Amino acid sequence: MPGTVTSTADVARGAVPLAEVVRGDLVESVHLGHLVLLGGAHDAEPDLVLGDADAVIWPRSSVKPFQAVAMLRHGLALPPRLLALAAASHDGEPEHVAGVREILAGVGLDESALRNTPDMPLHAPAAFAWQVEHGGPSSVTQNCSGKHAAMLATCVAAGWDTRTYLEADHPLQVAVREVVGELTGVPVDHATVDGCGAPLFSTTVRGLARGFGRLGGAPAHEPGSAEAEVARAMSAFPEMVAGPHRDATRAMRAVPGLVAKDGADGVYGAGLPDGRALAFKVLDGAARPRPAVLAAALRRLGAPAVPGADAAALDALGDVTVLGGGRPFGAVRAVGIEESS
Repeated sequence: MPGTVTSTADVARGAVPLAEVVRGDLVESVHLGHLVLLGGAHDAEPDLVLGDADAVIWPRSSVKPFQAVAMLRHGLALPPRLLALAAASHDGEPEHVAGVREILAGVGLDESALRNTPDMPLHAPAAFAWQVEHGGPSSVTQNCSGKHAAMLATCVAAGWDTRTYLEADHPLQVAVREVVGELTGVPVDHATVDGCGAPLFSTTVRGLARGFGRLGGAPAHEPGSAEAEVARAMSAFPEMVAGPHRDATRAMRAVPGLVAKDGADGVYGAGLPDGRALAFKVLDGAARPRPAVLAAALRRLGAPAVPGADAAALDALGDVTVLGGGRPFGAVRAVGIEESS
């Protein structure tokens, strides 16, 4: 149960427009939030701050790559395709479900060991197919099942209890908490439970960007580290991290070496191969503005200049159309991020 709950004023303090929804010739809606762009040096001043860089947030599923780092440090051993799934909020496609079962089988477990909240696949066609064949929600199809399978595999490798792996004082969760604080450079002052049932630890928008900068830059600067292993897996298998139509997968396909991870309630983190990074929190929790804000932030960081980057694909990612009668009548546009805006 929560203790003292922050007020609306606390949460909204300093928030500024990150995106606007234009329909016809009017701005119909505005999404406020906080955003930080880092130019590469982890402890340097940000290149751009919109809102409050030190706003305390729940990073939600954007923290999964950090959780995977903690797992690797404590004995998890997976091929890159399955390690990407360990850091995923996957669509529940057959390849995702098969991958979760493969992780579990590798340590002598099956899906009955999973303790995450049962749910249907995120991808609507996959959800329909699952319902026709199996009937209802399952832990193995819930979008966090790759992480939970990897948590169980870590427990087996470390000799820890698998039944209580979601308890806050379990050695696995203690290790995750330590890694979140280490990579973000921000003490974990708050803890709660995420939607999937796993412990969730607080950070700040600046801290989340710092963590993704360390993750994204690790293959070049710390090639033998757990951070580098996670980054290489995610960027090599972006379809395992989300799904072909999801913004995180599309961004990583567009920019080689990019590590990007969305989180529920409007959170995002991404890191480029040279350590440049971004993080943002959409204050109303909406997913609608995320692709436009992400694409604009990546352009501002210089992502199109990354060798092999597909600038057209990055532009397409940020093209969020507002429809009227099935035809385009506006767009969701990022605000205040690109220098020309």
